[in-house]
Amino acid sequence: MKKLIFTLFSALCLNTSAAIKLPALFCDNMVLQQQSDVNIWGTADAGKTVTITASWDKKAKFSAKAGNDGKWKIAVKTPQAGGPYSVTISDGQSVTLNNVLVGEVWICAGQSNMEMPMKGFKCQPVENGNRDAVLSTNPNMRLFTVKRSSSLTPKDDVVGSWLMANAESVREFSATAFYFGRMLQMVKPDVPVGLIVTAWGGSACEAWMDEKMLADFPSAQIPRTQEDIKSKNRTPTVLYNGMLHPVIGYGIRGAIWYQGEDNWNRAETYSDMMASMVSGWRAQWGIGDFPFYYCQIAPYDYSIITEKGQPIYNTAYLREQQVLALQKISNSGMACLMDAGLEKGIHPEKKQLAGERLAYQALSKTYGMKGVACESPTFKQMTIKNDTVDIVFNNCGMWPYIKGGESQNFEVAGEDGVFHPAKAWGVRSHILVKSDAVKKPVNVRYAFKNWAEGDVFCEGIPFTSFRTDNYKDPLTKKQ
Repeated sequence: MKKLIFTLFSALCLNTSAAIKLPALFCDNMVLQQQSDVNIWGTADAGKTVTITASWDKKAKFSAKAGNDGKWKIAVKTPQAGGPYSVTISDGQSVTLNNVLVGEVWICAGQSNMEMPMKGFKCQPVENGNRDAVLSTNPNMRLFTVKRSSSLTPKDDVVGSWLMANAESVREFSATAFYFGRMLQMVKPDVPVGLIVTAWGGSACEAWMDEKMLADFPSAQIPRTQEDIKSKNRTPTVLYNGMLHPVIGYGIRGAIWYQGEDNWNRAETYSDMMASMVSGWRAQWGIGDFPFYYCQIAPYDYSIITEKGQPIYNTAYLREQQVLALQKISNSGMACLMDAGLEKGIHPEKKQLAGERLAYQALSKTYGMKGVACESPTFKQMTIKNDTVDIVFNNCGMWPYIKGGESQNFEVAGEDGVFHPAKAWGVRSHILVKSDAVKKPVNVRYAFKNWAEGDVFCEGIPFTSFRTDNYKDPLTKKQ
């Protein structure tokens, strides 16, 4: 009888023993970054040796011991792009992940315009979303969406799974991220692409940063208790904890970012905040200054979401900060969307433009593809001749193209600082600007307001809004 009890007890202990457990990121259909030492991690019994083998090189074994807390992390060397492969993780009992690809992996983060799926939001469609989802079947493109999670403390795992691209999975997936990945796949069809979307509509930049990254921003109140979390997606650190911390360390090529609309009323800190966030992410990933490409927010009439009686902030100041961020963030690039906004909707339909312009940045700067126009022209200098301003630009070797022949978006101010609508037309590499109301012009602005439909381009890339003055924002009293 005693022997029987002992046997049953032993079997019970064996069955309740902590088998290998993997975070959601490590599952069938995943994509691993090619030609890298990628991290794979999880938990097992404390002190057990965990070994990983992969079908691309069955002779190579990578191993580590689980710590006292059961946690382990192993760096695995990956080959050139290819697959499908299998990856086996064992501590005596094995777990095998199948249909694994090796290729290019990108993090896709931000707020609603990154989160917005191909099916759109209610009454807010994505242009050609249904058609492109139907045509999206591609076994070499894999998609992972991190489920929304707001947390007071850093989490170790997320909810989600890797899915192959097809009409059903793409319909629910980020449109901006999909179009970005599709462009990469079209150019390099033999290289699998893995996209990890971690985004939450309406989220603040501060929510995607940890306390250290926010050290120089005293207005960001770090929550210490659950009661301090007044907003699940705007409170500083909560989305970093719940949706980014669990994926940091996964092998990636780089990141794309579409956020800024929620920071519209505190634009003056945005470029510094972005730089701190990116620096922090890079330090924690530990793979160097990986590429970071982002969308400039698109034009929109922000009076629609401004409470009655409250001042209407000019988000051109935030777009200006996003341009300044290019000087503060190494290995970065910005996709200008001045022609892709929606006057009465904060979620523009033209997500293909957003995704593909991000892809132009990656193809040119990360993958070294020649002949790709990706940079938005920026103001270089101006000269004043009587009542006319003569402007030249950077990144405009093919000269400015004004849609319709004459731009409707320029304004001119004299010494009084009052801006008046102006006529603007192109002459070879220059744009000339003139207003009948200003005889002695001093400064010029282009599309420097919440809503404007960009009408000046170079090689299909729109000019960003800009100003030549340094007047203070009348609401924030800051330049």
